[in-house]
Formats: sequence, structure tokens, C-alpha cells
Amino acid sequence: MSESKVSVDQVRAALGKVMDPELQRDLVSLGMIQNLEVDDGAVSFDLVLTTPACPLRNQIREAAEAAVRAVSGVTEVRVRVTSKVSSRPCADQALLPGVKNVIAVGSGKGGVGKSTVAVNLAVALAEAGARVGILDADIYGPSIPLLMGAEERPLLVDGRLRPLERYGVKLMSLGFLIDGNAPVIWRGPMVAGAVRQLLTDVEWGELDYLVVDLPPGTGDAQLTLAQSVPLTGAVIVMTSQEVALSIASKALLMFRKMDVPVLGVVENMSSFVCPHCEQETPIFGPRGGGEKVAAALDAPFLGSVPLDPAIVEESDQGTPSIAAHPESRQADAFRKIASAMAAQVSQRNLKGQA
Repeated sequence: MSESKVSVDQVRAALGKVMDPELQRDLVSLGMIQNLEVDDGAVSFDLVLTTPACPLRNQIREAAEAAVRAVSGVTEVRVRVTSKVSSRPCADQALLPGVKNVIAVGSGKGGVGKSTVAVNLAVALAEAGARVGILDADIYGPSIPLLMGAEERPLLVDGRLRPLERYGVKLMSLGFLIDGNAPVIWRGPMVAGAVRQLLTDVEWGELDYLVVDLPPGTGDAQLTLAQSVPLTGAVIVMTSQEVALSIASKALLMFRKMDVPVLGVVENMSSFVCPHCEQETPIFGPRGGGEKVAAALDAPFLGSVPLDPAIVEESDQGTPSIAAHPESRQADAFRKIASAMAAQVSQRNLKGQA
């Protein structure tokens, strides 16, 4: 190897001035610059993002590359972009070994499309390259089997359930374990026990994100989850309907009382976009209800998802809309929300490690 005209220290110093716009720290101190090599003016390094769903991937890469090119003597820059998802600070490896982050998706009331949002966010994260699982904790009304087109029973291997997999996402639901339309008529302690078992008696393997689809409201399943496993955070799904706004606020405050960080608010079915003229029409009242709730309660607003009648048909067929129509407005909205949620996870984990 010929003698370098540019030193590694010079390049590292230049990269130390590049800030992650969301985490508000430089790339070097965040550990995002790895395998830095300099060979006679040719510089190469790995840019390790905190999530594969990073919404600012290109912006950060371009800023890092520009900073290195500005160093005198640099003639070539090669950047390899990878990712390594951070873990929640209190990750209990004995309870959920290999699971880095547990994200609860909840709502104050039913009928707001919470499970549809949970499924599409999980698939969006998997599409981006993350290792993802989804747990259906809606004991009384498990819908993940239908939404993901999975009907078979999970295998029991060495006393642990092996999750099914669809669209790159590992799945577990009580719906896989009960017969057809048999109702679940359980009291609170039984619900709590079932949620705990679905968490701990499943061979999840290595996951970056475990998305937990909670039942609507504020009850035993929510309390059990918060008390059983350190949650990275919760996402609240709502519509702009006045009653939904009020109840969503209660759900958000419930998580805060349990010391669960609120990653953000999602406004679902925000409007209907005419497929013929592209005119956008609010369905459940004026748009922006989710933003108002988020602002009033000092929580991030992750985004809104427009209504599309095709989602109903796709869901009944077991195909998440992000997979059925990857170029649609809905798919784009879900990807942006997943990226914003992943960014919130990274920020929370960084603060917890500080």
C-alpha cells in the first residue's frame, strides 16, 4: 500500500462535523462511521444508520461524502451504507432474548383501523431490511391471521411456539391456536396470562422490532404488556372523528402514566381521494385531528393515511395494502410513517443511553 497523502484522522475530523439531522449528534460520536480506510487519496468507510428505514438516508450519505471530498488531497470517496438498529436501554434479554425493540400499537376505541396500521407498518419495516415480528395481543378479536393471510397452526418445537412468517414478518396470534370463530370468553387474569405467554413462549429469534397489536381501549392486555416487558414506546392510532379524538387522548395519557414513551400519533382514514379526479374529501371531520391531539399532548405526529376502499378487499384476502399496491398513496403513507416511527425509536434509545 502506498503512503497516504490524507490521514485517517483528517477524514474522521471532517466526518465529526457532519450531524445526524434527527439525532442532533455527529456521525463519529454516534458510531455511524466504521471501517474507515485511506489509501493515497482514496477514502472508503461504512455509514451505519440506526435503522434501515431511515428517512434521511440519502441526505446523510451525501453530507458525509461532501465533507470527505472537501478534505485536501482526497481524490475518491466510497461509502457503503448499512444499518444496525439500536436496542431499548432496558432490554430484558432473559424475557425476550434477541428482541431489540418492542412497539405497542394501540387505540382508544375500536373501528379506527389500528390492526391494519400495525400490519402495514410491520411490512414496511421489513421491506426496508429490518427483522420484524408482529404479535396479535387483541385476545378477544384477533385479526392478524386474516390480515396477513395465515391460517395454519404454529409448530411447537422444544416447548416453544415457532411463529409463522408472511411478507418477511414473523407472526403470532391467539387466532392461530383456537378453533375458527370460537369466542374467547375470558376474565382479566386469563387475558393477562395469554398475553404473557404469547410474548415469552414464542421462539422470536433475532428481531429489530416486535410490533404488538393491542386490543382497543385501556385494559388488562395493555397493563400486562407494560408490566411484563420494557416497551420501547407506543403508537396511537385514531381518526378525526370527535369522539375518537377524545378517547385517543385518554389512550395516550394511559401509556404515559405507565411510563411508556409515546412514539407518536397516526391519523388513519384521514380523507378519501377520488380515483377519477384526485379530489380529496375528509371523511370523519376536518383533517388535522391527529396533529391537534399530538400538539396538545406534546407527542410526535407520525403522519396520516388516506382511505381507500380497496384496503377492505385486500385485507379480506390477506394482503397488506403496502404489498398489494406498493405505488399507492396508502403505501407511500405507511412507509413514511414507519420511517418516522423508526426515527423516534432511535432517538429514544439514544437518550436512554446518554
